[in-house]
Amino acid sequence: MSKRIIVLGGGESGTGAAVLAKTKGLQVFLSDAGELKSGYRDVLARYNVEWEEGGHGKELLRGACEVIKSPGIPDSAPVVRLAAEKGIPVISEIEFAGRFTGAVKVCITGSNGKTTTSALVYHMMKKAGLNAGLAGNIGKSFARMVAEHDHDYYSLELSSFQLDGITTFKPDVAILLNITPDHLDRYNYEVKNYIDSKLSIINNLGKNDSFIWCSDDEISNREMKKIKTVTRLYPFSQKTKNIPGAYIENNNLVISLKNNKIEMTIEELALKGRHNIYNSMAAGIAGQLLRIRKDVIRESLSDFQGIEHRLERFLVVHGIEFINDSKATNVNSTWYGLESMNKKVIWIAGGIDKGNDYSVLDQLVREKVRAVVCLGKDNSKLLKAFSGVVPTIVEAASMHEAVRSAYYLAKNGDAVLLSPACASFDLFENYEDRGRQFKNCVRNL
Repeated sequence: MSKRIIVLGGGESGTGAAVLAKTKGLQVFLSDAGELKSGYRDVLARYNVEWEEGGHGKELLRGACEVIKSPGIPDSAPVVRLAAEKGIPVISEIEFAGRFTGAVKVCITGSNGKTTTSALVYHMMKKAGLNAGLAGNIGKSFARMVAEHDHDYYSLELSSFQLDGITTFKPDVAILLNITPDHLDRYNYEVKNYIDSKLSIINNLGKNDSFIWCSDDEISNREMKKIKTVTRLYPFSQKTKNIPGAYIENNNLVISLKNNKIEMTIEELALKGRHNIYNSMAAGIAGQLLRIRKDVIRESLSDFQGIEHRLERFLVVHGIEFINDSKATNVNSTWYGLESMNKKVIWIAGGIDKGNDYSVLDQLVREKVRAVVCLGKDNSKLLKAFSGVVPTIVEAASMHEAVRSAYYLAKNGDAVLLSPACASFDLFENYEDRGRQFKNCVRNL
């Protein structure tokens, strides 16, 4: 009898898992509590995948031997709990996809910087002429890429939600950029649960694998002292000289592995700002471990163009610079965004609060922010946090209203920074939709 797989969720992750299952000859059924987008319906039809939407059927789990859960669905969802009660294994799409590829996998996680670093590692792979794919929490799902392509290398961005459903999946090179409290609403407001989720990327690493991590990050450093592992460790730091690893010396970024050393000045790096030095360090170590030539690594670190929606310097309108940092969906990401500003800022913030502590932004906001535009259905927490911290706080119910308000509040030489510190789902489809709407509204000023 054919192995019956149930896929929960019909977005990029779920559709990719269903397609991969189908191409491997498995019996698969996809179920979504909401409504499928037409694009994903077309993909499922093309591969003859059966599906339902608008709720999970009563007999959904009958005969199922495994459930693949999309990362956006919490473990507390009734259908997930029911599967657990029936003893049906519930895994992530990443776990499932990993079974069907022998490619070398560089897996990047962290509260902040993982999209940029994943894209940078991929840029390096492609420049080196490797047959590489970019997937996970960026671009196509890992499962869809495995189903439709035959890559030898992958740069995979992995969120904590994607790591939660992993049991045997193993990176060849794992990167942990940092750990700062995020998504606490998903982790019962327990920081330890979130930390454990991020650190699970190291769980299955063996002696021939590599783990790259930031020894300047307080939580990562503390947790690494507790962990016993046989894997090869490569810390990176702007404060400490790490060999093997990466460090800063005389304003140079140094990557030193065994007898192999790369040096380049900080000014040569394409990505600017203290946080981006860390991203470049991590990617550079990964490049060395993949045995990419030194000149290719240097060139990649100096000509990388960055990613859309992450500190994307978009347009200057009448002397006012508009910067799209829509991907800043947590407080720490916004901290990095504000820290990199060298001019007065009109800050557009707000959305769905994930248990945020805005107090860590106080000093930066006092120093750099001229006005705050709160964009969300419920701005009460933001208003409370920054009343008295900045002279002007206004509310907006749409992106058009937010951009207009910011434009009129700004002065010549200021920057308008969309860096929400919150999820986007109250007013937007996702952070990409939020960023695109921001840019469209700026174009129409």
